[in-house]
Formats: sequence, structure tokens, C-alpha cells
Amino acid sequence: MIRKISLLFVGALMGATALSTAQQFSMPAEAAGSDTYRQLSIFGDVFERVRSQYVTPPEEKELIENAINGMLTSLDPHSSYLNADDANDMRTQTRGEFGGLGIEVTMEDDLVKVITPIDDTPAAQAGVLAGDLISEIDGESLQGLTLSDAVDRMRGPVDTTVELTIIREGAAQPLKIEVTRDIIQVKAVRHSVEENVGYLRLISFTEKTYDDLAAAIEQIQEEVPADELKGFVLDMRLNPGGLLDQAISVSDAFLDRGEIVSTRGRNEEESRRFNSRAGDLTGGKPLIVLVNGGSASASEIVAGALQDHKRATVLGTRSFGKGSVQTIIPLGENGALRLTTALYYTPSGKSIQGTGITPDIIVEQPLPEELMGQVEASGESQLRGHIQGESETEEGSGSIAYVPPEQEDDLQLNHAFDLLRGDRTDASFPPNPDQAAVTEQ
Repeated sequence: MIRKISLLFVGALMGATALSTAQQFSMPAEAAGSDTYRQLSIFGDVFERVRSQYVTPPEEKELIENAINGMLTSLDPHSSYLNADDANDMRTQTRGEFGGLGIEVTMEDDLVKVITPIDDTPAAQAGVLAGDLISEIDGESLQGLTLSDAVDRMRGPVDTTVELTIIREGAAQPLKIEVTRDIIQVKAVRHSVEENVGYLRLISFTEKTYDDLAAAIEQIQEEVPADELKGFVLDMRLNPGGLLDQAISVSDAFLDRGEIVSTRGRNEEESRRFNSRAGDLTGGKPLIVLVNGGSASASEIVAGALQDHKRATVLGTRSFGKGSVQTIIPLGENGALRLTTALYYTPSGKSIQGTGITPDIIVEQPLPEELMGQVEASGESQLRGHIQGESETEEGSGSIAYVPPEQEDDLQLNHAFDLLRGDRTDASFPPNPDQAAVTEQ
């Protein structure tokens, strides 16, 4: 049985909603006018007043970082300044590996709950079990901490140790388990075979995503003969995005030809088109893509490309609607600048900024009774200061981002399985390539 839930890996991807392309470049800047320098002089005066006269001595480095971040966040929700530590964390996220324990966790009753220890990792070898509740880390209570704070305490340099206090059902008293941190390789793709249907779960777009996807497809094809394989489900629900080049490669894995995505920036040199190459890794097998309000950025690029080319049927609810590209500009030892430099467009020339991907087949996923009133629809259009999309309307973007933990309750996934197995029909499946919303070149 497939188990799906919003998971956090210890030390891994944390809130990576921004599509980013890591590069270093320089371009000529327009000379600042005299009024600009006057305003900068005012900033210097204010900084000096705060530094010397504020009621308690402020941390000067923090003041400057906050001022820079204030300038960037006033532009849009995805531009920001990354200090050296933050920039290093971002590089760790995009690599898909980190120094940690190797457990998937969530929060339950102010305690960290272990969903599962990852095979052959320090946590599994030390005896941490699925269902364990972590109440203390190195003797300090987790009461009042966020999941992110708890994760930060568990990750750290390789070969260092951490002591977990664990409450385990059936144990008379809390257990003390010491775990030595190691490099954890995070799989960006999970896969399984469900009654001759290949299931591909894309968790994020890191440097490893395409390689993991190709390996998963190959393993499914080895397990199920070609004449028996009904097709594939590409599940990108709750996928917050990641690297642009990986979104292009994942799209290319299912396409034989045609444009995947284009980007348009302020300057002509920032406008580019990315095209697919010959070769569909699945051999043209039927494909259904799952999206919801948690599908953003890179996952929307993939869904948009496959939908426009009529290569796949998109099923679920409206995606997040983040159609902007962030460039990571290194600042040496001072960290990095994450700056919105372009908007991206699907092969049909459509911007999904503030609108999202509208599925071909809408299937709402009801919330369980205990979550009613606690989970609301969210999307790019609801973010304060977001860039107004070309096609954005009052309807906005996004939808509820919820995936049931058990397959039997997952209406969207089971709907996709039924279509692929022929137990259900719909005019949108299979899609007709002759009706593609693109012009092949």
C-alpha cells in the first residue's frame, strides 16, 4: 500500500517553494541618479542613529541583513537575501544529501513523530522505529518547538552524535538512543507497482531528481512486462518545486519533441526557450499527472508541458500558481542573493503566475473531519506582494494541499488508477496529441 503524507527529512528540504537556478553572472547596471545616492545617505543616517541610540545595543550585522531582506521582500515574496549559513543550507537542499540521522518525521502533540527510518541509515541501525515519539534531543525538551526547529537540532556535522529520548508504545519508560550522524542520500523519487500501473512520486526537484526518475521507470519496466504495463501515474502533489534544469529534464523524460518551457526576463539575454529531445523513457505509455495546491514552480512546469503537448492527462485540483524564476547570485563569503529575474511560460505561451495549472479532470480530495476548518486553500495569488500574473483573475490560484496518508482514502490517486486500468472512462483520457496546444517546430 502506498503511504503518502507531507514529510520532512531531517536536515533536508525545508520549504523550498522557490524555483531556483544557481549561477553567477554580471550585467551592466544603469548608473544611479543623484536622488538615489541621497536616499542611501538617509539610510546611513538612520542606521547610525539606531546603532548609537536604540534602547539596547542592537546587533549591527543583523540590522544590515534585515535591511537588505526588507528591500528584497518588498519586491515579491520569493526574492530574499541568504546569509552564509542560509546559502549553505540551500546548497544542501538542492544536492539532495545532508548530514543527519535518516528519519522521516512529522509533528504530533508537540512531539516529533517518526514516520519511518530510512533503510541503512544511522537512525535505522541505532534502532529507531516507525511510530516512535521523540520528546527530547540531547536532554532538551522539544515542548514548544516547531518541527523546523527540532529538525535543525537533529542535523549536524557527519560523525557527531545526538541522543534522542524516545517514547515508544509498550515501553515502560522513555528510551535513550544515541545516533551518530552520517551523510544521508535523499531519494527525490519514490516508486511502486500497483496492479500493473507504475506509480512515480516526485517529492522535490533536486540535483538527483532526473536520475532517480529514470532509475524508477527502469525498475518498473523490469518488474512488469511491456505488454502488461497499463501506464504511469506521476504524482507531484505537495511538490514545492526546485531546480529549473531538473524540471526540464523530467519533462523531457516523457516527451519526444517540442518546447518544454520558455523564460522571459527584463533583458533579452534572460529570455530563453528549452526544447525536448527525442526519446520517451516510458515508450509512450499512458500517463496521468496528479497535482494539487501544494504543487508549485518546477512541478507546474512539468505539468504544464505535458498538458500542453497532450502527452498526459492532468488530474486533481488547481496548482499553486508560482510562475516566476529565481536566480541565485553568489556573494562570496557574504552568502547569496535570491532574485526574481524572469517569468516562465508553458509551451502554449501561457503564464501560470497567479493562476496555476487547471487540471483536465477535477477531483476534489475531501478533508477528514478532524482537519475541517484547519486547512485552507492557498496559492501564489494570495501571497502579499506577489507579481500580478498576465492572466490572473479574481479566482486566483491554488487549492487545498492535502493528501491522505492511506491509499484507500486517496480519491485522486484511485481515480487515476481506475482510468489507467479501464475501470473508469473520461473524455480527457487518454489525451489526443493532435489537439496539442502547441505548434511543433
